[in-house]
Amino acid sequence: MTIRFYMDENVPRQITLGLRLRGIDTLTVQDDGLTGASDPQVLARATELQRVIFTRDDDFLVLAHQCQQDSTPFYGVVYAHPQTSSIGACVHDLELVAKICTLEDCLNQVQYLPM
Repeated sequence: MTIRFYMDENVPRQITLGLRLRGIDTLTVQDDGLTGASDPQVLARATELQRVIFTRDDDFLVLAHQCQQDSTPFYGVVYAHPQTSSIGACVHDLELVAKICTLEDCLNQVQYLPM
């Protein structure tokens, strides 16, 4: 199955737009009506929708680690630190993830950008 992204609330709009221009399926927390939702709620919703979370929020690393420890399934987290990854680099790397990886590759995994 092709990777579809669920964009966390803190992701710059330019990243989402850049991916959409490249034909990558993205859904933002805002578009899904979950603005202000807690990180566990956002991860649960992404899992429900079978989407991989893209975030620049360190708290998701802790949450994903806890899910891995508890054997709680999730469809993956892709993380980019906001100070070390440019918008262009994020778009480029996320496009690669979407086109090369399968949903099974991302299951219960955390990937870091830049690649």
